[in-house]
Amino acid sequence: MHELTLPLSDEAVRRLKVSDPVTLSGVMVTGRDAVHKWIIDTFVKKTRQPQGDDLAVYDAIRPLLNGSVIYHCGPVVAGLEQRDYRFVAAGPTTSIREEPYQGDVMRHFHIKGVIGKGGMGPKTLAACQEVPGVYLHAIGGAASLIAQTVTRVLAVYKLDFGVPEAMWVIEVKNFPAVVTMDSHGGSLHAVIEERSKQVLADLLAQP
Repeated sequence: MHELTLPLSDEAVRRLKVSDPVTLSGVMVTGRDAVHKWIIDTFVKKTRQPQGDDLAVYDAIRPLLNGSVIYHCGPVVAGLEQRDYRFVAAGPTTSIREEPYQGDVMRHFHIKGVIGKGGMGPKTLAACQEVPGVYLHAIGGAASLIAQTVTRVLAVYKLDFGVPEAMWVIEVKNFPAVVTMDSHGGSLHAVIEERSKQVLADLLAQP
């Protein structure tokens, strides 16, 4: 078990290999479809001009993401009316939707880890090798258990995107995950995909 404290150093990331179990403690940020598209359009490709609180939010999240991780998570949050935020459920969402954006977001903010479920593709794997970074597979179906590792909600940005799509800044302790894509080009998801294709081909070839 690798007990990791955020933010992560390059050396800590390079030590991680596919199949390594880890726990994370420190500050991370959630982000899903709306957040990734907003970052790419506004600050990476710059196809839209910053509007409203865009620049203020960017300035706030940049140091938080540097060396840390982004969590593909649409949480269930209590205390919204009182702004006494508490995570009730914090399970991972499917990551592949962010494949068009994730590598560029990792490079832009120097993000060391991406947490989600289901794995990602070659663009993200290339970024993991360059930044360096890792993809961490969280446990699907364990949303309430994972929420218990969230010790505090420190801030929320872009709440106008909706609760699941907002950027929640959370402090976690002993958040469990498994490395399934590493900084050395290893991807458990690619291996399983190739094996599955071979099994399917063998089945189809049977008389």
